Order: sequence, then C-alpha cells, then structure tokens
Amino acid sequence: MVFVLEGLQWGDEGKGKITDYLASHMDIVCRHQGGNNAGHSLVVNGVRYALKSLPSGIINPKITNIIANGCVINLFSLIEEINTLKEKGITNFNLYISSRAHIIMPYHLDLDGAYEELLKNGKIGTTKKGIGPCYSDRSSRLGIRVGDILEPEYLRKRLEEVLPIKNLTLRMVNKKEYDLEDLFNKLISLKPILEDHIIDTSRFLREAIKENKNILFEGAQGAMLCLDNGTYPYVTSSSPLANSVSINASIPPQTISKVVGIMKAYTTRVGEGPFVSELDNEIGNTIREVGHEYGTVTKRPRRVGYLDLVVVKNAIEMSGVNYLSLMLLDVLTNITPLKICTHYELDGKIIDYIPSTISELNRCKPIYKEMKAWKEDISKVRNYNDLPTETKEYIKFIEDFTNCKVAFISVGPDRDATIIKEDIFND
Repeated sequence: MVFVLEGLQWGDEGKGKITDYLASHMDIVCRHQGGNNAGHSLVVNGVRYALKSLPSGIINPKITNIIANGCVINLFSLIEEINTLKEKGITNFNLYISSRAHIIMPYHLDLDGAYEELLKNGKIGTTKKGIGPCYSDRSSRLGIRVGDILEPEYLRKRLEEVLPIKNLTLRMVNKKEYDLEDLFNKLISLKPILEDHIIDTSRFLREAIKENKNILFEGAQGAMLCLDNGTYPYVTSSSPLANSVSINASIPPQTISKVVGIMKAYTTRVGEGPFVSELDNEIGNTIREVGHEYGTVTKRPRRVGYLDLVVVKNAIEMSGVNYLSLMLLDVLTNITPLKICTHYELDGKIIDYIPSTISELNRCKPIYKEMKAWKEDISKVRNYNDLPTETKEYIKFIEDFTNCKVAFISVGPDRDATIIKEDIFND
C-alpha cells in the first residue's frame, strides 16, 4: 500500500514522529519535496534526532529511505547530517538519493539572503538555506542535479554554462563570485562519499509498487505553505500537498492508497505572512514554551495561535485526506480559555474559506468556538477511552467539523506517547 503523510497547517506539525511510528509498517519511506530548511524531530528511547533532509525512517535499519527527485539537496549539509547520526550510533541504514534531484549550490544560499535584504518590509521570512533560488534555477533550467557529480566532464560543462550567469547575479547584489575550478573540485570530492547512494529512484519506487511494498511518502512544511495553494507569497518553493507526490516521486497518482493529514492541536507558523488565529499574548507564550515551539533547524520562535479549522478543513478538501493525526494535544492541558477558530469574518461577512489574496486574508478576524478545558495530565494516557471527557469532546469537535476521523493522537514527544484511535491499515 502507498501512504502519504501531509502537514495540514504551516509545517512543524510533528510529521517526524508519526512518520517514524508509521514506518514500523513500511518497507520504504520517501521524502518527496523540500530541502533542509524544515527539520523533523524524532525522539526514540529518550534520544532526540533532528533531521533536515533525511527521511524520517532513517532511524529504522529495516527501512529503505529515499530522497526523491522533487527535493532540493544541500549535499554538504546532508553529509554532515549523516555523520551526526553515525556519532549517535545510527550506522545501519539504507539511503537512496534521486539522480534527478537538484543540488542546493553555495551561491543559492548567498542569493537567498540577498533577496530577503532587497525585499525589506516585503520579506518572506525564509530560512536563507537557498531553497527558493535552487527551485528557481530548476524552473529556469539552470540547475545542477545530483546525478551530475557522477559525470565529471558533464558537471564541468554545466558549471561553465551556469556559473557566469550566477556570478553576474551575485555581482549585482554585492555578493562574492565563485571560481569554477574551486566549485567543481568541491562537488567532485563528494562523488566517492555519495555515489553508492545515488540511483534512479523513480524506477526503484515504481518497481516497489508493483511488488506491493508498503511505502510512505512524507513532505516538508504544510499545506498552507504550498507554492500554488498557500498564503502566497509567504510560502515555500514547492508543494507539500499529497497531490504533488505523483510528480515529485514519478509514480502514478492512482497508486496512492491513503492520505494521512497531520495537524497540531493548535496552530503555529514560522516567518512572515497572515495568521488569523495568532495569539500575541500570555496564552500564546505559554503554548510556545510548553510545546517547545522553536525551529528544529533555525531555533527561532514560532508564532502560535488557537487551532484554525478553516485552514485544516481547506487542506483536507484539497488533498483528499482520509485520516487525521492530532499532535501535541498534551500541550493544551490547563489552557484557559480554550478556543477553536471555525470561521472568519471578512468585511462584516462570515466565511468558511481562505481568501486567495493576502489583502483579504489580513482583514480576516477569527470566529471562535469556546471549548471546555481539561486539567488532567494526559501524557501517560495510551488508550482513547482513558482521556478526560473534555479532551474527547475537543477531538470529536474536530472530527465532526472536518468530517474526517482522527486516527492518531500524540500526547508526548516520545515514540510510544501515541494513542491509536483508528486502524488505518485494515479498514
């Protein structure tokens, strides 16, 4: 069976933990888009692993992990990430990297920072990891791909074509230019380290589907950061939606069996852009501290707000989500008042959708449903029926409002702090 795990908000929903949990049922875990700007945190046996580009199944030695062609990869950062895992004792893993994936070049990082500086008050709030410029070069046909490092003559030819254009751009934004020989030598030095991992992953995945392997696709970020359907321009440079897996991994769309939408019990976002249910007050600060809402990669504080079901329902309907995974529910213990945003008010009109323009979305005001708070510590609960009545009411409201069942409930950071409410494998 082929499963897709999709973030339903602005990313950071806790995909790493649920991917790690679901991976116990999988033969393959595949990262299908994004770069090393969005991290996954896994806590296994009390040890925290901060992953950036590596798929979340990398901790499990029985799983084949794939970085697909829809990803952009900083190869130097990837090697550092692998070495960090090895230092923590994770040495037995299977990793394949798509030869078609694009390389985040050093000049992409320079340009990312320069563009943010030039935008001034209109800045996007990127992590300056070079993701956007790399995807731009991909679309402009100026990209360098992972498979190119296996063919030195072709790589040199590509650099001779591309680097003069990039150096001209760098010169225009007062950034240092790159020497072709130096850049070529640095890239070629990666060949002996990575060549055994680089394959045509699209063929590998299609063969695995024919063999009825269990495959889990995970993306970076969340639905509201989708380049086409998110809060543009405050979005990422690719699409995290389940709809995009087919192109990002080169598999037929009809092979996808189920889509699991992952959401926090509240809402967070990083960077600039509209956030209708944002709490810039003591409640927001409390949720941030209890939930440790700081970036896995950047460590910058995340913006925090009440759960916004307008956002969640929009993502569910766009992607055909079959089940929900509700994360960090334990963080809301003792949060009073406890509210859920169900609609927006736009210029005096009540709406249940996300306006397409930033101007309209900035004018939206949240309409809340107040929920009963719970005071009991739920972090040790492992059975749904043992949850407090108020907690179950919170979950049921989400299910009824979205018309989508909650399958998994996370009540703590560790792998086993998860309540299984629905069996998604045998329905």
